Amino acid sequence: MLHFTRREFLHRTACSTAGAWMGVRSSQFPLAALSTQEQKLSATDTVTIGRTGIQTSRLAMGTGTVGFGHHSNQTALGLEGLSRLLQNGYDNGLRFFDTADAYGSHPHVADALKHVDRSKVTLLTKSWAREASEMRADLDRFRRELHTDHLDIMLMHCLTEADWTTRYRPVMDVLSEAKAKGVLRAHGCSCHSIEALRAAAKSPWVEVDLVRINPIGSHMDADPVTVVGVLREMRAAGKGIVGMKILGQGDLRHRQDQALRYAVGLGVLDAFTIGAESIAEQKDLMRRIPVA
Repeated sequence: MLHFTRREFLHRTACSTAGAWMGVRSSQFPLAALSTQEQKLSATDTVTIGRTGIQTSRLAMGTGTVGFGHHSNQTALGLEGLSRLLQNGYDNGLRFFDTADAYGSHPHVADALKHVDRSKVTLLTKSWAREASEMRADLDRFRRELHTDHLDIMLMHCLTEADWTTRYRPVMDVLSEAKAKGVLRAHGCSCHSIEALRAAAKSPWVEVDLVRINPIGSHMDADPVTVVGVLREMRAAGKGIVGMKILGQGDLRHRQDQALRYAVGLGVLDAFTIGAESIAEQKDLMRRIPVA
């Protein structure tokens, strides 16, 4: 059993990713989408993640709603339940699986991968490693747990420090070496402070960034205008940008259409991840995503 200090527990709780399907907030949208799309876009469109060459579906299936301590709302569905949810998404055109060690969803994803064409799946996972030796161990363990010889995207999970690109350089070097050896296809980070996000935007090492974005600033690193400004800097640098907290961890549950229209309309996200908790929710979400 894992044991966390109170500080670690609070930090990891704050850093849980993927949209939760609960709660409502009555705030009005303070920021309209900054650009519009003339053509409807769908969840199953094939997109390219930055300059990585990785092609996948626009929508990623999140497995970490309220995810920390090796548990999430998705893993609560059980091995068979979450595996079946992922398989249903795959059968309906979703090719992007979003997992992490912190969510405890590796075994569930591994089971789903047994029933689909692995070569057509983009597998993104995340590590809390902050030491080079820890990251080496995680790379080996994650591949064993997921029953795969390579990872498509590996992220440093939940970075908050403004100086993380120098403080954790040895960890970054391990991921660079792994990419050179074909162990992974792209590396990057998920950020949980505006300082960490700005550092990621300026780092040539970051190929993919998992970023928190929604129109009301819920569970984000800063207000939407500030965050979008940093994302435009990332976009100009050719980084892959995958959005999370699209529904504000549930605060926009009953305004999903507006939240999705905002995410698509920004024109800076290559893809985005949302965690459904049932096949019915997954189907409803996919139905809503073709937005103008």
